[in-house]
Amino acid sequence: MGRRWKIGIGVLAALVVLLIVNAVVVSGKTGSAEVTEPGGRLLDLPEGEVQVVERGPRDGAPIVLIHCFTCAIDWWDGMLPALERDHRVLAVDLLGHGGSEKPGSDYSIERQAELVAGAMRRTGIGEATVVGHSLGGTVAVGLTEVAPDLVDRVAIVDMPSDTGEGDLGFLANLTFMPVIGEALWTVKPDSSVRQGLEVAFAPGFEVPDAFVEDANRMTYTAYDEAVPVGQEDFIEEAPLDERLRDSGKPLLVLMGAEEQTVSDPEQALRRYADTVPGAQTRLIQGAGHSPNVEKPAETAALILAFANEGAAKAAEAANSPRPAAEKGGK
Repeated sequence: MGRRWKIGIGVLAALVVLLIVNAVVVSGKTGSAEVTEPGGRLLDLPEGEVQVVERGPRDGAPIVLIHCFTCAIDWWDGMLPALERDHRVLAVDLLGHGGSEKPGSDYSIERQAELVAGAMRRTGIGEATVVGHSLGGTVAVGLTEVAPDLVDRVAIVDMPSDTGEGDLGFLANLTFMPVIGEALWTVKPDSSVRQGLEVAFAPGFEVPDAFVEDANRMTYTAYDEAVPVGQEDFIEEAPLDERLRDSGKPLLVLMGAEEQTVSDPEQALRRYADTVPGAQTRLIQGAGHSPNVEKPAETAALILAFANEGAAKAAEAANSPRPAAEKGGK
């Protein structure tokens, strides 16, 4: 074997070692919680320290907002003014996202749902309209199972019922690969993060700088486990439409007509409608995977109509005459 070959093999071996060491270091990294949103505060819960933002009148019917993968509370900013006018709104950063804690393991949907439940209990919110965008939609479904008493109804924004109906795109899939993914994560420029986020919107949408910052706050462990492990394991056990049918909760599902991550948004809507009795569905024109960002006024109006429907039914039930036996009579 020639000297050049030996040098080449030595360099390659050193590179492999460096990649493996980098993978170990990056995968084991954790991050502490911090306030990153105006008006945000931290709650120390058994599942982890979580950032929340509360808006609106405390006596308003509650709406809970759960963001998407690689996102944070600020993805709801365009909708908040409309929602907080008459409703008490609680927005939560999931573990590994935004200002919430970034642990070194366990990004299961059950843990994320328990985290949201803990935040709701700590802030005194119950019987809420729970709105989940993408990954947040899966967490909202998990919440109906771990704390059904806290959920009045569920609104899902662009989350298909089965993982086979969606794809995060080439760049995201590449960063999930063992060793290679960790290496790419270490050297990723903002331009590649922005390009990766473009699939979350209709073609041509300009990704805000704040959303790039949200993605950059994540550790690789949170990035690598939240969807490829946590969400996929949950959905493979039972798809979301079947879980929601079993929950008995009223359901609204919204999908952007110009989806780039869901293969057939209309079919995804039909599946929910066919499985969940009484499910309401709507296709939002001019929006991709994130109508809460791209079409905030229209999306907020649909969420408000759905939430107010629940509030009206609750008020009607509270004001309806009760049988004498319930009043303590005979």
